[in-house]
Amino acid sequence: MNLKQIGQVAIAGAVAVGVAAAPAQAITKSQLNELSYLQVKGTGLANRCPEVIGEDTITPKGGQRLVDMCIEPKAFAIEEEVGKGGRTEKKFVNSKVMTRQTYTLDGIEGDLSNSGGNIVFTEKEGIDYAATTLQLPGGERVPFLFTVKDLVAKGNGNAFKPGFQMGGEFSTPSYRTGLFLDPKGRGGTTGYDMAIALPGLQSGEEGDDALFAENNKVFDVTSGRIEMEVNKVNAAESEIGGVYVATQLSDTDMGSKVPKKVLTKGIFYARVQ
Repeated sequence: MNLKQIGQVAIAGAVAVGVAAAPAQAITKSQLNELSYLQVKGTGLANRCPEVIGEDTITPKGGQRLVDMCIEPKAFAIEEEVGKGGRTEKKFVNSKVMTRQTYTLDGIEGDLSNSGGNIVFTEKEGIDYAATTLQLPGGERVPFLFTVKDLVAKGNGNAFKPGFQMGGEFSTPSYRTGLFLDPKGRGGTTGYDMAIALPGLQSGEEGDDALFAENNKVFDVTSGRIEMEVNKVNAAESEIGGVYVATQLSDTDMGSKVPKKVLTKGIFYARVQ
């Protein structure tokens, strides 16, 4: 099953289990804008996406943009090999988020265009990445960069309305930057080239193969995919909201670890400018 199929199946599951349902204390964008910094501080509202009320239709015109996009994960899972019936199979295991409430993407903007009668959204800027850490049931912690950088999402129609779907691939930059130094002072663009003392064998000598991935840091850029479905539209406020499902790879520790596949489900909000 490819990423697009996983996303479509998971969206159906997200709707079925009620991810699309508004929480008991739902808050709209206009209500959120009325709150002061001190009223929001410490409440967790800064990590939540606004809710949309209405089931209207918005048909964007040429030159318009999608702004104030917010993407809030509600559930996290990591693909693992699970033993069953004397054999192993890969399946997504529900995981616990260890990061404090700073993992929601917000303020994302991009261009809207039309291709073959379908809406196309091209992400340009915003708070479009968040360093996040998950924990598997066994205690293993898996860091990943939650993001939608360079997303190009193609829709299945020319208007935003309940049931409208769009999806596409995005880039996932390295969790660590080139300036990051590991505990032995090795880095991508600065620091030592290899570990010092006995572990730091010169290139080509016996034992260096085991340390090659640790000594040679790389800035890995992988790809992910997101599928989004609109279920609420407020034409008066030019707002849309719905559910999403995204898959991407976790951190590689600058090339020394094999990444895991991460699945997130949640809600999104955006406004047609």
